[in-house]
Amino acid sequence: MLYQKRWARAWLGFGFLWFLSAIALAPSNKIYQQGLILFLWLPTLVMGWSSRHVFLQAWRRQPALWASILALLAWCALSLAWTTSEDGARDGKRLLYILLFLMAFPMLAQLGQAQVRNLLRGGGLLLGVAGLASILHYYVIQGWDITSRLEGIGEISHPILGAYVVGAAVIWMAHAWPRNRPLMLFWVLALVCLGAFVILSQSRGAALALVITMLLAPLWYRNRWSSLLGLKALLATGAAWLLMHDLIMARGASFRPEILEASLRMIAEHPWGGLGLGAFYRVEAAGYVFDHTHNMFTHIAIEQGIPGLLLWGLAWFCALREIWRARASELGKMLLGLWIFSTLAMQFDAASLTGTPRAEWFVSWLPLGMALMLPWAHVEEQACGKISGSN
Repeated sequence: MLYQKRWARAWLGFGFLWFLSAIALAPSNKIYQQGLILFLWLPTLVMGWSSRHVFLQAWRRQPALWASILALLAWCALSLAWTTSEDGARDGKRLLYILLFLMAFPMLAQLGQAQVRNLLRGGGLLLGVAGLASILHYYVIQGWDITSRLEGIGEISHPILGAYVVGAAVIWMAHAWPRNRPLMLFWVLALVCLGAFVILSQSRGAALALVITMLLAPLWYRNRWSSLLGLKALLATGAAWLLMHDLIMARGASFRPEILEASLRMIAEHPWGGLGLGAFYRVEAAGYVFDHTHNMFTHIAIEQGIPGLLLWGLAWFCALREIWRARASELGKMLLGLWIFSTLAMQFDAASLTGTPRAEWFVSWLPLGMALMLPWAHVEEQACGKISGSN
Protein backbone atom coordinates (compact mmCIF):
# COMPACT_ATOMS: atom_id res chain seq x y z
CA MET A 1 0.00 0.00 0.00
CA LEU A 2 1.31 3.41 -1.00
CA TYR A 3 0.18 5.16 2.19
CA GLN A 4 2.18 2.65 4.25
CA LYS A 5 5.46 3.72 2.69
CA ARG A 6 7.72 5.60 5.06
CA TRP A 7 8.22 8.52 2.68
CA ALA A 8 4.46 8.79 2.13
CA ARG A 9 3.76 8.95 5.85
CA ALA A 10 6.53 11.52 6.33
CA TRP A 11 5.04 13.62 3.52
CA LEU A 12 1.57 13.59 5.06
CA GLY A 13 2.87 14.10 8.60
CA PHE A 14 4.89 17.11 7.51
CA GLY A 15 1.75 18.50 5.88
CA PHE A 16 -0.10 18.28 9.19
CA LEU A 17 2.82 19.96 10.96
CA TRP A 18 2.80 22.67 8.28
CA PHE A 19 -0.89 23.31 8.88
CA LEU A 20 -0.36 23.65 12.63
CA SER A 21 2.70 25.90 12.66
CA ALA A 22 3.18 27.63 9.31
CA ILE A 23 0.08 29.73 9.89
CA ALA A 24 2.39 31.83 12.06
CA LEU A 25 5.83 31.03 10.64
CA ALA A 26 5.23 31.09 6.87
CA PRO A 27 6.54 34.31 5.23
CA SER A 28 3.11 35.04 3.73
CA ASN A 29 -0.41 33.67 3.58
CA LYS A 30 0.14 32.74 -0.08
CA ILE A 31 3.11 30.55 0.85
CA TYR A 32 1.08 29.00 3.67
CA GLN A 33 -1.69 28.10 1.21
CA GLN A 34 0.77 26.76 -1.36
CA GLY A 35 2.45 24.68 1.34
CA LEU A 36 -0.89 23.12 2.27
CA ILE A 37 -1.50 22.22 -1.36
CA LEU A 38 1.94 20.65 -1.70
CA PHE A 39 2.30 18.97 1.69
CA LEU A 40 -1.25 18.04 2.73
CA TRP A 41 -3.80 18.04 -0.09
CA LEU A 42 -1.53 16.63 -2.78
CA PRO A 43 -0.43 13.57 -0.75
CA THR A 44 -4.07 13.00 0.18
CA LEU A 45 -4.94 12.90 -3.50
CA VAL A 46 -1.91 10.80 -4.46
CA MET A 47 -2.52 8.20 -1.75
CA GLY A 48 -6.30 8.38 -1.82
CA TRP A 49 -6.88 5.36 -4.07
CA SER A 50 -4.50 3.11 -2.18
CA SER A 51 -6.24 4.24 1.05
CA ARG A 52 -9.76 3.51 -0.18
CA HIS A 53 -10.27 0.71 2.34
CA VAL A 54 -9.29 3.18 5.09
CA PHE A 55 -12.04 5.55 3.96
CA LEU A 56 -14.47 2.63 3.79
CA GLN A 57 -13.62 1.76 7.39
CA ALA A 58 -14.00 5.42 8.34
CA TRP A 59 -17.52 5.48 6.89
CA ARG A 60 -18.51 2.21 8.58
CA ARG A 61 -17.20 3.30 11.97
CA GLN A 62 -18.53 6.89 11.95
CA PRO A 63 -21.44 6.96 9.48
CA ALA A 64 -23.38 9.74 11.20
CA LEU A 65 -20.38 12.06 11.40
CA TRP A 66 -19.34 11.51 7.79
CA ALA A 67 -22.92 11.78 6.53
CA SER A 68 -23.48 15.09 8.33
CA ILE A 69 -20.20 16.52 7.01
CA LEU A 70 -20.92 15.46 3.44
CA ALA A 71 -24.50 16.75 3.68
CA LEU A 72 -23.21 20.11 4.92
CA LEU A 73 -20.69 20.40 2.08
CA ALA A 74 -23.38 19.35 -0.43
CA TRP A 75 -25.77 22.02 0.87
CA CYS A 76 -23.02 24.63 0.64
CA ALA A 77 -22.36 23.57 -2.95
CA LEU A 78 -26.08 23.73 -3.72
CA SER A 79 -26.26 27.29 -2.37
CA LEU A 80 -23.98 28.35 -5.23
CA ALA A 81 -27.17 28.30 -7.33
CA TRP A 82 -28.47 31.42 -5.54
CA THR A 83 -25.35 32.97 -4.02
CA THR A 84 -24.62 36.66 -4.48
CA SER A 85 -20.89 35.92 -4.56
CA GLU A 86 -19.07 37.24 -7.62
CA ASP A 87 -16.73 34.24 -7.80
CA GLY A 88 -18.76 31.10 -7.18
CA ALA A 89 -16.16 28.85 -8.82
CA ARG A 90 -13.52 29.88 -6.30
CA ASP A 91 -15.96 29.42 -3.42
CA GLY A 92 -16.86 25.96 -4.70
CA LYS A 93 -13.19 25.03 -4.98
CA ARG A 94 -12.76 25.79 -1.29
CA LEU A 95 -15.26 23.05 -0.47
CA LEU A 96 -12.97 20.60 -2.21
CA TYR A 97 -10.07 21.85 -0.08
CA ILE A 98 -12.12 21.25 3.06
CA LEU A 99 -13.01 17.73 1.95
CA LEU A 100 -9.35 16.93 1.17
CA PHE A 101 -8.35 18.33 4.56
CA LEU A 102 -10.82 16.07 6.37
CA MET A 103 -9.88 13.03 4.27
CA ALA A 104 -6.28 13.43 5.41
CA PHE A 105 -7.15 12.59 9.03
CA PRO A 106 -8.09 8.90 8.64
CA MET A 107 -4.82 8.55 6.76
CA LEU A 108 -2.95 10.40 9.52
CA ALA A 109 -4.51 8.02 12.03
CA GLN A 110 -2.54 5.20 10.39
CA LEU A 111 0.62 6.82 11.79
CA GLY A 112 -0.46 5.83 15.30
CA GLN A 113 -1.40 7.89 18.34
CA ALA A 114 2.20 8.38 19.44
CA GLN A 115 3.22 9.93 16.13
CA VAL A 116 0.12 12.13 16.03
CA ARG A 117 0.91 13.41 19.53
CA ASN A 118 4.50 14.07 18.45
CA LEU A 119 3.24 16.12 15.51
CA LEU A 120 0.94 18.08 17.83
CA ARG A 121 3.83 18.68 20.23
CA GLY A 122 6.03 19.80 17.35
CA GLY A 123 3.35 22.17 16.12
CA GLY A 124 2.83 23.51 19.63
CA LEU A 125 6.57 24.06 20.15
CA LEU A 126 6.83 25.94 16.86
CA LEU A 127 3.80 28.06 17.73
CA GLY A 128 5.46 28.74 21.09
CA VAL A 129 8.49 30.08 19.18
CA ALA A 130 6.11 32.18 17.07
CA GLY A 131 4.46 33.47 20.25
CA LEU A 132 7.80 34.52 21.70
CA ALA A 133 8.85 36.09 18.39
CA SER A 134 5.54 37.98 18.28
CA ILE A 135 6.01 39.39 21.77
CA LEU A 136 9.60 40.47 21.10
CA HIS A 137 8.79 41.93 17.70
CA TYR A 138 5.74 43.88 18.88
CA TYR A 139 6.89 45.18 22.24
CA VAL A 140 10.71 45.31 21.90
CA ILE A 141 11.48 45.91 18.23
CA GLN A 142 8.41 47.98 17.35
CA GLY A 143 8.35 49.55 20.81
CA TRP A 144 4.66 49.33 21.55
CA ASP A 145 3.55 49.90 25.13
CA ILE A 146 2.86 46.73 27.11
CA THR A 147 -0.78 47.84 27.49
CA SER A 148 -1.29 47.66 23.69
CA ARG A 149 -3.03 44.62 22.23
CA LEU A 150 -0.47 42.19 20.88
CA GLU A 151 -0.47 41.61 17.11
CA GLY A 152 1.38 38.42 16.26
CA ILE A 153 3.50 37.51 13.29
CA GLY A 154 2.19 35.82 10.16
CA GLU A 155 -1.47 34.88 10.10
CA ILE A 156 -1.87 35.19 13.88
CA SER A 157 -1.63 38.97 13.62
CA HIS A 158 -5.32 39.46 14.41
CA PRO A 159 -5.55 39.80 18.22
CA ILE A 160 -8.72 37.70 18.49
CA LEU A 161 -8.20 35.06 15.82
CA GLY A 162 -4.50 34.75 16.61
CA ALA A 163 -5.43 34.11 20.23
CA TYR A 164 -7.80 31.36 19.10
CA VAL A 165 -5.01 29.57 17.23
CA VAL A 166 -2.65 29.90 20.17
CA GLY A 167 -5.39 28.97 22.66
CA ALA A 168 -6.08 25.77 20.72
CA ALA A 169 -2.34 25.01 20.87
CA VAL A 170 -2.42 25.50 24.66
CA ILE A 171 -5.19 22.88 24.86
CA TRP A 172 -3.41 20.21 22.85
CA MET A 173 -0.06 20.95 24.49
CA ALA A 174 -1.59 20.69 27.96
CA HIS A 175 -2.99 17.28 27.00
CA ALA A 176 0.21 16.01 25.36
CA TRP A 177 2.69 16.06 28.24
CA PRO A 178 6.05 14.66 27.04
CA ARG A 179 7.76 11.95 29.04
CA ASN A 180 11.24 12.93 27.94
CA ARG A 181 12.66 15.24 30.65
CA PRO A 182 14.84 17.44 28.36
CA LEU A 183 11.86 17.88 26.05
CA MET A 184 9.67 18.72 29.03
CA LEU A 185 11.64 21.93 29.63
CA PHE A 186 10.98 23.14 26.08
CA TRP A 187 7.34 22.08 26.47
CA VAL A 188 6.94 24.23 29.61
CA LEU A 189 8.66 27.23 27.99
CA ALA A 190 6.44 26.91 24.92
CA LEU A 191 3.34 26.71 27.08
CA VAL A 192 4.40 29.86 28.95
CA CYS A 193 4.94 31.72 25.67
CA LEU A 194 1.59 30.56 24.33
CA GLY A 195 -0.20 31.58 27.53
CA ALA A 196 1.51 34.99 27.51
CA PHE A 197 0.40 35.49 23.91
CA VAL A 198 -3.25 34.89 24.82
CA ILE A 199 -3.06 37.29 27.77
CA LEU A 200 -1.26 40.04 25.86
CA SER A 201 -3.66 39.76 22.93
CA GLN A 202 -6.35 40.89 25.39
CA SER A 203 -8.82 38.59 23.67
CA ARG A 204 -11.43 38.07 26.34
CA GLY A 205 -13.25 35.39 24.34
CA ALA A 206 -10.12 33.28 23.89
CA ALA A 207 -9.06 33.73 27.51
CA LEU A 208 -12.53 32.85 28.83
CA ALA A 209 -12.79 29.78 26.60
CA LEU A 210 -9.33 28.65 27.66
CA VAL A 211 -9.91 29.09 31.39
CA ILE A 212 -13.30 27.34 31.34
CA THR A 213 -11.81 24.40 29.42
CA MET A 214 -8.93 24.09 31.89
CA LEU A 215 -11.30 24.25 34.85
CA LEU A 216 -13.46 21.49 33.35
CA ALA A 217 -10.52 19.21 32.50
CA PRO A 218 -10.49 17.48 35.93
CA LEU A 219 -13.98 16.14 35.14
CA TRP A 220 -12.59 13.75 32.53
CA TYR A 221 -8.99 13.41 33.71
CA ARG A 222 -9.71 12.96 37.43
CA ASN A 223 -6.12 13.22 38.60
CA ARG A 224 -3.94 15.65 40.53
CA TRP A 225 -2.22 16.90 37.39
CA SER A 226 -5.44 18.17 35.79
CA SER A 227 -6.61 19.73 39.04
CA LEU A 228 -3.28 21.50 39.43
CA LEU A 229 -3.45 22.72 35.83
CA GLY A 230 -6.96 24.07 36.37
CA LEU A 231 -5.83 25.83 39.56
CA LYS A 232 -2.89 27.42 37.76
CA ALA A 233 -5.19 28.60 34.97
CA LEU A 234 -7.51 30.14 37.56
CA LEU A 235 -4.63 31.88 39.35
CA ALA A 236 -3.18 33.19 36.08
CA THR A 237 -6.60 34.54 35.14
CA GLY A 238 -6.99 36.20 38.50
CA ALA A 239 -3.55 37.83 38.22
CA ALA A 240 -4.30 39.03 34.68
CA TRP A 241 -7.63 40.42 35.84
CA LEU A 242 -6.01 42.40 38.65
CA LEU A 243 -3.25 43.77 36.41
CA MET A 244 -5.37 44.46 33.33
CA HIS A 245 -8.82 45.13 34.77
CA ASP A 246 -9.17 48.61 33.28
CA LEU A 247 -8.00 47.46 29.84
CA ILE A 248 -10.35 44.48 29.87
CA MET A 249 -13.41 46.49 30.89
CA ALA A 250 -12.66 49.53 28.71
CA ARG A 251 -14.10 47.86 25.59
CA GLY A 252 -17.33 46.88 27.33
CA ALA A 253 -19.32 44.23 25.47
CA SER A 254 -17.76 45.28 22.12
CA PHE A 255 -21.29 45.69 20.67
CA ARG A 256 -21.82 41.93 20.71
CA PRO A 257 -25.49 42.12 21.88
CA GLU A 258 -26.28 44.69 19.18
CA ILE A 259 -24.48 42.63 16.53
CA LEU A 260 -26.42 39.52 17.59
CA GLU A 261 -29.74 41.36 17.34
CA ALA A 262 -28.89 42.71 13.87
CA SER A 263 -27.69 39.25 12.77
CA LEU A 264 -30.97 37.63 13.81
CA ARG A 265 -32.84 40.19 11.71
CA MET A 266 -30.65 39.33 8.72
CA ILE A 267 -31.29 35.62 9.22
CA ALA A 268 -35.04 36.26 9.26
CA GLU A 269 -34.79 37.96 5.85
CA HIS A 270 -33.40 34.80 4.18
CA PRO A 271 -34.17 31.97 6.61
CA TRP A 272 -34.15 28.93 4.31
CA GLY A 273 -31.51 29.51 1.67
CA GLY A 274 -29.40 32.22 3.22
CA LEU A 275 -27.35 34.49 0.99
CA GLY A 276 -25.43 31.56 -0.48
CA LEU A 277 -21.87 30.28 -0.31
CA GLY A 278 -19.24 33.02 -0.14
CA ALA A 279 -21.82 35.83 -0.17
CA PHE A 280 -20.59 39.27 0.86
CA TYR A 281 -22.50 40.98 3.64
CA ARG A 282 -22.15 43.61 6.34
CA VAL A 283 -23.80 43.84 9.75
CA GLU A 284 -25.09 47.27 10.76
CA ALA A 285 -25.43 47.64 14.51
CA ALA A 286 -25.19 50.48 17.06
CA GLY A 287 -24.36 52.96 14.30
CA TYR A 288 -21.37 50.93 13.08
CA VAL A 289 -20.79 48.56 10.18
CA PHE A 290 -19.12 45.21 10.95
CA ASP A 291 -17.50 42.77 8.52
CA HIS A 292 -19.29 39.75 9.94
CA THR A 293 -21.47 38.55 12.82
CA HIS A 294 -18.62 37.76 15.25
CA ASN A 295 -20.32 34.42 15.87
CA MET A 296 -19.82 31.24 13.87
CA PHE A 297 -23.40 30.01 14.18
CA THR A 298 -25.13 33.24 13.12
CA HIS A 299 -22.61 33.63 10.29
CA ILE A 300 -23.52 30.16 8.96
CA ALA A 301 -27.23 30.94 9.27
CA ILE A 302 -26.85 34.18 7.30
CA GLU A 303 -24.79 32.54 4.56
CA GLN A 304 -26.36 29.04 4.44
CA GLY A 305 -29.75 29.60 6.04
CA ILE A 306 -31.31 27.52 8.78
CA PRO A 307 -30.68 24.20 6.92
CA GLY A 308 -26.96 24.98 6.79
CA LEU A 309 -26.97 25.90 10.47
CA LEU A 310 -28.71 22.65 11.39
CA LEU A 311 -26.30 20.60 9.30
CA TRP A 312 -23.29 22.29 10.89
CA GLY A 313 -24.78 21.75 14.35
CA LEU A 314 -25.41 18.09 13.50
CA ALA A 315 -21.82 17.59 12.35
CA TRP A 316 -20.47 19.40 15.40
CA PHE A 317 -22.49 17.35 17.87
CA CYS A 318 -21.84 14.08 16.03
CA ALA A 319 -18.17 14.88 16.58
CA LEU A 320 -18.87 15.38 20.28
CA ARG A 321 -20.59 11.99 20.43
CA GLU A 322 -17.54 10.33 18.89
CA ILE A 323 -15.22 12.21 21.24
CA TRP A 324 -17.31 11.27 24.27
CA ARG A 325 -17.19 7.61 23.30
CA ALA A 326 -13.38 7.84 23.13
CA ARG A 327 -12.99 9.89 26.31
CA ALA A 328 -10.98 7.10 27.96
CA SER A 329 -8.21 7.44 25.36
CA GLU A 330 -5.55 10.15 25.49
CA LEU A 331 -6.62 11.52 22.12
CA GLY A 332 -10.25 11.52 23.22
CA LYS A 333 -9.46 13.52 26.35
CA MET A 334 -7.47 16.07 24.39
CA LEU A 335 -10.23 16.39 21.79
CA LEU A 336 -12.87 16.86 24.46
CA GLY A 337 -10.92 19.88 25.69
CA LEU A 338 -10.42 21.18 22.16
CA TRP A 339 -14.13 20.75 21.36
CA ILE A 340 -15.21 22.70 24.45
CA PHE A 341 -12.66 25.45 23.78
CA SER A 342 -13.73 25.72 20.14
CA THR A 343 -17.44 25.76 20.98
CA LEU A 344 -16.91 28.66 23.37
CA ALA A 345 -14.57 30.48 20.98
CA MET A 346 -17.16 30.34 18.19
CA GLN A 347 -19.56 32.41 20.29
CA PHE A 348 -17.32 35.50 20.20
CA ASP A 349 -15.75 35.48 16.73
CA ALA A 350 -14.37 33.03 14.14
CA ALA A 351 -17.11 33.86 11.63
CA SER A 352 -15.69 31.99 8.64
CA LEU A 353 -16.42 28.37 7.86
CA THR A 354 -15.81 27.86 4.15
CA GLY A 355 -13.01 30.36 3.54
CA THR A 356 -9.46 29.38 2.67
CA PRO A 357 -7.43 27.76 5.49
CA ARG A 358 -6.97 30.38 8.17
CA ALA A 359 -7.10 30.86 11.91
CA GLU A 360 -10.79 29.95 12.09
CA TRP A 361 -10.02 26.42 10.90
CA PHE A 362 -8.33 25.73 14.24
CA VAL A 363 -11.69 25.96 16.02
CA SER A 364 -13.87 24.47 13.28
CA TRP A 365 -12.40 21.96 10.83
CA LEU A 366 -9.43 20.89 12.97
CA PRO A 367 -11.57 19.45 15.82
CA LEU A 368 -13.83 17.74 13.27
CA GLY A 369 -10.87 16.33 11.38
CA MET A 370 -9.21 14.99 14.52
CA ALA A 371 -12.49 13.38 15.60
CA LEU A 372 -12.26 11.35 12.38
CA MET A 373 -9.10 9.68 13.76
CA LEU A 374 -10.78 8.31 16.86
CA PRO A 375 -11.81 4.84 15.60
CA TRP A 376 -8.19 3.91 15.03
CA ALA A 377 -7.12 5.41 18.36
CA HIS A 378 -9.71 3.20 20.07
CA VAL A 379 -8.48 0.08 18.26
CA GLU A 380 -4.89 0.95 19.12
CA GLU A 381 -5.67 1.43 22.82
CA GLN A 382 -7.57 -1.87 22.91
CA ALA A 383 -4.59 -3.66 21.35
CA CYS A 384 -2.21 -2.08 23.86
CA GLY A 385 -4.54 -3.11 26.68
CA LYS A 386 -4.57 -6.73 25.51
CA ILE A 387 -0.79 -6.80 25.24
CA SER A 388 -0.28 -5.35 28.70
CA GLY A 389 -2.93 -7.71 30.09
CA SER A 390 -1.23 -10.75 28.61
CA ASN A 391 2.06 -9.68 30.14
